[in-house]
Amino acid sequence: MRGKVFRHDMTMVFAIHDALRRDLERIARIAARTDEDPWHILRVTTGWDLFRRYLRVHLGAEDELLWPVVRRALADRPAELGTIAVMEAEHATFDPLLDAIDAALADHDRGRQRLGDLLDGLVGGLRGHLAHEEDEALPLVDAVATTEQWRRFEAEHGRRIGSGTCRYLPWLLDGASTEHATTILGQLPESLRPTYLNLWQPAYAAQDAWGTRGRSGA
Repeated sequence: MRGKVFRHDMTMVFAIHDALRRDLERIARIAARTDEDPWHILRVTTGWDLFRRYLRVHLGAEDELLWPVVRRALADRPAELGTIAVMEAEHATFDPLLDAIDAALADHDRGRQRLGDLLDGLVGGLRGHLAHEEDEALPLVDAVATTEQWRRFEAEHGRRIGSGTCRYLPWLLDGASTEHATTILGQLPESLRPTYLNLWQPAYAAQDAWGTRGRSGA
């Protein structure tokens, strides 16, 4: 629902969704590799840790601050309320799936055999959820949430990132559209923008989060 005109600025949410989709593409490519071991790649690179951490931040903030707002506002509209129930049910599938992937990555003996199916489930499930949320849930949030409630959600999202902004922001803007990057960087205090450009972004790029540097087809 990118073409819709929203009451609230949804740039942050759409940028997060784009970042999650970007990493899902990387995870899918790693899972499909036959020349190297996906289990080893995900264990030794930082990409999986960043993806998992920020996915949980995003889902948790929505569960605690967005869906309850919509649920209260739509208490007498059961059809639309059902959309939020579906969002909550979809969210509930991801923590166990992330935990299962972590367990497979920690299992030296049998983890490799389980990993492929788990990654396939994550990639397919999260892609479907993000599309579902954008098409059906975000328009409801936009219609019923007040400016104060939306700002509270954004503030809570930032609070959950905490001191990790120096890692989160380059992750978020890795490959982001010019529009999203300009809007999000424009929200930074002017004094921090050179820090992002000269320190945070180069440090993120240097870590080669998914171990793709020097690999063809990665």
